[in-house]
Amino acid sequence: MKKISLLVLLFTCCHSLFAQTKVTQHYNRTWTGYFNQTRLSDKWGLWADVQPRSKGDWGGEGVAQLLTRVGITYYVNDATKITAGYAYIIDFPAEGHKNIAVYEHRPWQQIQWHTKYGGNKKMMQWFRLDERYRRKVLNDDSLAKGYHFNWRLRYNFLYEIPFYKNGNDPKSWSFIVNDEVHVNFGKQIINNYFDQNRFFLGFKYQTGKQSNLQFGYMNWFQQLAAGNRYRNSHVARVFFFQNLDLRKKK
Repeated sequence: MKKISLLVLLFTCCHSLFAQTKVTQHYNRTWTGYFNQTRLSDKWGLWADVQPRSKGDWGGEGVAQLLTRVGITYYVNDATKITAGYAYIIDFPAEGHKNIAVYEHRPWQQIQWHTKYGGNKKMMQWFRLDERYRRKVLNDDSLAKGYHFNWRLRYNFLYEIPFYKNGNDPKSWSFIVNDEVHVNFGKQIINNYFDQNRFFLGFKYQTGKQSNLQFGYMNWFQQLAAGNRYRNSHVARVFFFQNLDLRKKK
């Protein structure tokens, strides 16, 4: 009986210690973005997006991160496409590098496909692989030589439920559910194989035949490299999408 009591006490102490060392920071953020997919021919196209992301309460302290991404797309068919490209990310001064910006170079590859359900409901999915080269930081005022490197695998789905028969008609509305999970791997990953999850609920307004505006709420939950530190952010997200088709009409 004493042994059982001792085990229970030990388990309680360990659990209490873990609970005390686990730290979750809470934030309110604003993300904006412009996304463009342009089809040049039956087989080839271009990808580009720009995303400013805020810091402070709903963006009251300016831009925390600026992401610029480009790519070349190969169309397997009208529903499936493969893209490879490069992204450049600037993390503006923040905790751990208070007086300097930190840069990241990120080659990436992706397969994306679209599926229709029940007539007008649609799902978009992708798997994306990132190769992340993040500049090392010496202190709050200086960058160090070299880069941290890791791989990151991402799975993303977006499910769209139009309010009208044809959700692609200009001025039509849809309800959208979106989730994207990120998983780290590589020699330099020790504690945070799970990187983050982004869960989004919102609306799509079809501004034209080849463009739409998506806006709503996103919960962004992230595990940091220390393993026992987390960020839970409430994000107001506003993205504008253009899907251009420059092929000659037959």
